Amino acid sequence: MSLTVLKPGFLTTLQDRGRYGYAALGVGHAGPMDGVAHRLANALVGNDEDAAALEITVLGPRLRFDADTVIALTGAPFDACLDGVPVAPWQRLPVTAGAVLDCGRARCGQRLSLAVAGGLRCKPLLGSRATDLNAGFGAPLQQGDSLLFVASSAPRARWSLDPRPWFDVDPSQPLRLIRGHHFGALDGPSRAALYGTRFRIGAASNRVGYRLDGARLALERPLELASEPCAFGTVQLPTGGQPIVLMAEHPVTGGYPRIGQVAAIDLPRLAQRGPGDPLHFVEIDLDEAQNRYLERERELSRLQQAIAARLP
Repeated sequence: MSLTVLKPGFLTTLQDRGRYGYAALGVGHAGPMDGVAHRLANALVGNDEDAAALEITVLGPRLRFDADTVIALTGAPFDACLDGVPVAPWQRLPVTAGAVLDCGRARCGQRLSLAVAGGLRCKPLLGSRATDLNAGFGAPLQQGDSLLFVASSAPRARWSLDPRPWFDVDPSQPLRLIRGHHFGALDGPSRAALYGTRFRIGAASNRVGYRLDGARLALERPLELASEPCAFGTVQLPTGGQPIVLMAEHPVTGGYPRIGQVAAIDLPRLAQRGPGDPLHFVEIDLDEAQNRYLERERELSRLQQAIAARLP
């Protein structure tokens, strides 16, 4: 069974939870920008959380399904319609053979996850189906593409989740930032500016990294650094003084000073912001960041179990 791409939208890619275990070869993990939305979309249709789903950015595709199935949309609210009838995200939706889903445009936020019962199928590369545009693994959807899925007997009941605990793009809410290894190398005004000023996500931002426009930061003195490991959420400081927050397709190592690390619990919130959006940071220490992350994972696990209990 397959779905056919009638219109590709702006940027739609196939993603599972990512490609792990190959960093020593220079291969990053990629995966979804908003990992929580991806996991909950899969939960709603009864999939394993690592099943491949679509990540849709800003302007979504138009898709035709050639078999009955169940889908779920999570993440940013889009002006989506199923056979011309508006549908909201954060719910499981029965789809009949021949139905057309027009994902529309984001009303706020940036990214929508679309999961199909049974998962979307393609040949894995290095153990993952995740598209990594920067590495050339896979490509965005194009008109006429077909994606395979397994015909599913998943229950066709229609019900939804409350998105408020899992989706937040309020620009007044800060992103929590742990001091990086080279935070102390910033000069005094730059240390204050990192936590005390507002930045905007620059136009030259993508799945590799968000460039932050705003206060120019500087080091007290030049540093000679070897390349060191980087992570999703690492804040680097290039020579021009404008920080870069590394995102899902970040390189595995980098040689710029690492002045901060966005707390993992806030990465989905960051992923739902895009070029032109404001952001500011508030300091959090490593222990609190870890505790908040573990608390979030426990809540998410309880919700996944509750959803699974409603599915035979």
